[in-house]
Amino acid sequence: METPVDPFLDASSLVGSSIDEGLSRFFGFNQFKGEQELIVRSLMDGKDVFVIMPTGGGKSLCYQLPALLQEGTAIVVSPLIALMKNQVDAIRGNSDDPDIAHFLNSSLSKNEMIHVREAVATGKTKLLYVAPESLNKKENADFLRSVSLSFFAIDEAHCISEWGHDFRPEYRRLREIIDGLGSFPIIALTATATPKVQHDIQKNLGILDAEVFKASFNRENLFYEVRPKENALRQVVQHALENKGRSGIVYCLSRKRVEEIADTLKVNGVKAAAYHAGMDAAQRSRIQDEFLMQDVDVIVATIAFGMGIDKPDVRFVIHYDMPKSLEAYYQETGRAGRDGGEGHCIAFYGLQDMEKMEKFLSGKPIAEREIGMQLLQEVAGYAETPTSRRQYLLHYFGEEFDAAAGPGWDMDDNARNPPEAFEGQAAVHHLLKLVQATGGKHRGAFLCDVLMGRETQETSTYAGENVVEFTGTGEAIADADEWPGIIRQITLAGLLSKKTEEYGVLSLTERGEAFLANPLPFTLYRPKPMRAVQTRDDSSGSALDQPLFDMLQALRKKEADRLELPPFVIFSDVSLEEMATHYPCNEDELLIINGVGSSKVRKFGAPFLALIKEYVEEEGIDRPGDTVVRSVAGRNASKVSIIQKLDRRMSLEDIAGAQKCTVDELLGMIEGIVASGTKVGLDYILEEYLDEESVEELWECFMESETGSTEEVTEEMGDAYSEEEIRLVRIKFMSEVAN
Repeated sequence: METPVDPFLDASSLVGSSIDEGLSRFFGFNQFKGEQELIVRSLMDGKDVFVIMPTGGGKSLCYQLPALLQEGTAIVVSPLIALMKNQVDAIRGNSDDPDIAHFLNSSLSKNEMIHVREAVATGKTKLLYVAPESLNKKENADFLRSVSLSFFAIDEAHCISEWGHDFRPEYRRLREIIDGLGSFPIIALTATATPKVQHDIQKNLGILDAEVFKASFNRENLFYEVRPKENALRQVVQHALENKGRSGIVYCLSRKRVEEIADTLKVNGVKAAAYHAGMDAAQRSRIQDEFLMQDVDVIVATIAFGMGIDKPDVRFVIHYDMPKSLEAYYQETGRAGRDGGEGHCIAFYGLQDMEKMEKFLSGKPIAEREIGMQLLQEVAGYAETPTSRRQYLLHYFGEEFDAAAGPGWDMDDNARNPPEAFEGQAAVHHLLKLVQATGGKHRGAFLCDVLMGRETQETSTYAGENVVEFTGTGEAIADADEWPGIIRQITLAGLLSKKTEEYGVLSLTERGEAFLANPLPFTLYRPKPMRAVQTRDDSSGSALDQPLFDMLQALRKKEADRLELPPFVIFSDVSLEEMATHYPCNEDELLIINGVGSSKVRKFGAPFLALIKEYVEEEGIDRPGDTVVRSVAGRNASKVSIIQKLDRRMSLEDIAGAQKCTVDELLGMIEGIVASGTKVGLDYILEEYLDEESVEELWECFMESETGSTEEVTEEMGDAYSEEEIRLVRIKFMSEVAN
């Protein structure tokens, strides 16, 4: 079905339309994804709704579309100013009317605040994004009581729960605030929520009777890979170079590591930036904007970076340090591939890092420590599992997955590089008997200790006939390092269940009891040495015209800069790929492209259609059908530090003092950096030593020099310039001409 071409001129033109018409005309889609349609219909019927949908699943459309189709303004409660701005920009990109969406927060000037209120009061604004603190202000509450509202959407609803990540105390008063404004339907949305968190959210919002929609957690377009933490920094740089021009995020646990990796990426020619909570708000906002506008390709960040960014075309997420929980891992990897394109998720795993995190937990209260340790064990289990990583991850969130044929079954390193299999019936039967004998009251670590005959405080406490019978009996069946994996595989197979509320206690399931009664063949897998494997090759678009795609990307960047919009607001990567596959040459054909509505065609389509038409004619299109990876230069931490200090415009003397070397030695280091292919900025230093004419004279001398050496120029210039001055000009010359 082709998308209609009816114009959408203002915020009221969709009110009263059918949801199918609104989806097509405004968003450019001809069908809903997953349960979006059911969610939209429930909300429009005036019901309270609770949505658990993974990152990239299309949560925002679930409340944006009903807002456009109904009278009044929908209030969207959002936790971060950056997130509000990104979503408002994206909505405006689909509309001819900039007043269709606004945000109301502390970043607005007085005049901007007046304009927003006028737009809402006159019915022009269909979506108003607010922070919970803004709702709390009396003048805002009085204003909202005076206008027509349609419903309230609570985005990032896990912020309500004290048991959820990113808990925000101000979210706990939302129900009280909403009741003070009137009676409205509520839709609460989050990407991850355990049953306990879900109940707490619903109870706090007073929507225990809400219709609950829980989408699959399976992100089948993401490739999961775990690598041993060996030469990890080099691998990060190499991956960024192999994906140059693509957006990526690298997560670290410490600010120091963030700075180090960002600096190393920059000196290797990657457009990268550091991001962490130690930066001021203006600096973080600028870096986010640069990332959105594709002026920066790779963000290296602590967990402070994530919820404030809504960028659909992130192609890779790298965890330089393993996160502290699988919830955090899932949330952070979910930043990749939100446009439906493939995302590569790489995690570096080292036992030393896990030991550090365990040591950090040792100072916590006992209950917090036990929960934290259990979460770390799940992270270790994911990293060490020889079976499907996707299955392991989904199982953690209570979702079953067919590792042999489920969607995306081959999108992880274990599926591409399977471990060694062996017949495990005896091991499974023996372990299940131990769980049965001990009453299903213990965790996996206790079971391993019993099987290996290790005496611990816990095994001594529970020493008895049931335990004695099994003590040391596992040694004859499997090696000590194999038993934790065996336990994880048996749990994944559903023969054991893990009581998460009791910190990972394992008990028999009905399936496990059936196996004890009638043992069957059972395939187990031995842990394999982790090694990097190649992800899927770029054959996903065999009909993709790569030269045209590159030209379209360049045009999008040019238009984005001209219009001062993030590139993805104009057209997504997926839309550009379809254009470079189907060659749309008129508006009707462009409307068929996924994610392109009539307003986008009108606002942005002309230059893209002109480019495609010209390309087709010049190439006489008959549909035409080595990433060169630069080696990572051996730059040590001191060289990265020098470049960073030059960027901060420090004097040579101060830099030399910080590096604990002489100025002469420092110049030698800088010469080495330039010789390795990196540009450096020394103009601010040269201005202190030489005037412009002197620099030009020395520059010309180097231009005419046969060897370009300091010695040759020194000999020619005599005593006119010092060796230090000549070396500085030579560094500038080599930096700008040679590099």
